[in-house]
Amino acid sequence: MKGPASYFPSIEKKYGRPIGEWQQLVRKSLPAKHMDLVAMLKTDHGMGHGHANAIVAHVLASEGK
Repeated sequence: MKGPASYFPSIEKKYGRPIGEWQQLVRKSLPAKHMDLVAMLKTDHGMGHGHANAIVAHVLASEGK
């Protein structure tokens, strides 16, 4: 795995939820700015910046944004 997806195993292990749930959470907040989505994961879910950024980047890329 390369890019943002390379963080996924450690995100699942650290936060105890499958990546699909985190991705769905981000998708439900669309449309929104990248950094607003990162801030939501950090503030509401206690996620670290790098992990939050990886999930948001992956979702936005898969949405074609």
